[in-house]
Amino acid sequence: MNTRFFNAKILTMTGDSSIIEGELWVEENRITYIGDPKKGNEINKTAMPSFDREIDVKGNLIMPGFKNAHTHSAMTFLRSYADDLPLLDWLHKQIFPMEAKLNGEDIYHLSKLAILEYLTSGITANFDMYFSPENITQASIDMGFRSVLCAGISEFTGSTEENLENLENWYHKYNHHNDLISYCIGFHGEYTAERPLLEGIAALSRKYKAPVYSHNSETKAEVEQCLKKNGTTPVVYLDQLGMFEHGGGGYHCVHVTEEDLAVFQKRGLTVVTNPGSNSKLASGIAPIAKMLNMGINIAIGTDGPASNNALDMFREMYLVTVLQKLKENDAASVPANQVLHMATVGGAKAMGLKEMDTLEAGKIADLVILDLYQPNMQPINNIIKNIVYSGNKQNVKLTMVNGKVLYEDNQFYVGEDVENIYKKANEIINRMR
Repeated sequence: MNTRFFNAKILTMTGDSSIIEGELWVEENRITYIGDPKKGNEINKTAMPSFDREIDVKGNLIMPGFKNAHTHSAMTFLRSYADDLPLLDWLHKQIFPMEAKLNGEDIYHLSKLAILEYLTSGITANFDMYFSPENITQASIDMGFRSVLCAGISEFTGSTEENLENLENWYHKYNHHNDLISYCIGFHGEYTAERPLLEGIAALSRKYKAPVYSHNSETKAEVEQCLKKNGTTPVVYLDQLGMFEHGGGGYHCVHVTEEDLAVFQKRGLTVVTNPGSNSKLASGIAPIAKMLNMGINIAIGTDGPASNNALDMFREMYLVTVLQKLKENDAASVPANQVLHMATVGGAKAMGLKEMDTLEAGKIADLVILDLYQPNMQPINNIIKNIVYSGNKQNVKLTMVNGKVLYEDNQFYVGEDVENIYKKANEIINRMR
């Protein structure tokens, strides 16, 4: 399908914060033109494609879609189920026992529910770590959504041999499965994996020259446990095992040392920060300002809907910046333009989505239209600051993934009645309870 967006403000995120006034063309799934309006004799009519749809953007903003760089989509069934508890009680008494009741079909339906929420937040891709990759994959394909899957293997998901065999099989299968799907080598965390499994993962990374991601230094207790067991921090320990020779990074990275950050800087790793989840679970505030000053790539994730509980990039962007201002005691710390970069380009870099990071001719059309004519966006003194400091999901008018409109003006175009998705999610949690 060919789509022409005209009468638009366009934020390309290609290096500066300048806004283009004009139009954007999508042919099939790629952007083919961004620029000034084409009028009269300014265009060779024979070169202009035939459009299936022409959308008057009415002065609103087109920008790259947000990238949710860490989540557990199918945990939608535990939204608001086990809140206001200490972390270990939350995990061991509520979350793990309920997850043990999940089956693949459950994960398929629950992932669909999460995708609906991503679309309402202008999120066009997620970095999803959960069980049953085949069901997550099918949910994403059926709804036309882009997912990068990250393995969450641990000592609890099988023997070392089984885990490594599954990881290698998944890496091959899902990196060539569908245009919407890719796969990343990963594991749950240092504290849920013994050394032989970690060494095997590092060997796979070297074999395929592939990046590796995992939960890392999320809590103070996690780091203290690793120091006691291995004599060093999780970041340094994993690096000593050769885990990061081909890049990757960590989710959370709240309790990191100067030595840890030096590893991230040296290896070109990404930190995926999750301020909503880390605040709600009282895990702490990651030193994002310090990381940025060191040139470390930062992406933003919501974490799962059991610990956040929303899958809302606007809320995460706001928390990233205001928590850093408090932590650094500096109102100028981590300004809006840096945060918006994290939520788009930084996330795309973390997820290996090189063709979906910015809006440029030749790149894939994963984009969002934000409504600037809502009270929270007026007056338009600075669009980027409006997005980060006052923007919210009500401003998302349209979300396009891979050249297809999946959400527009509060309506979903995902090939299924959303009421059925809601019904299935409630049936699943009611069965478990």
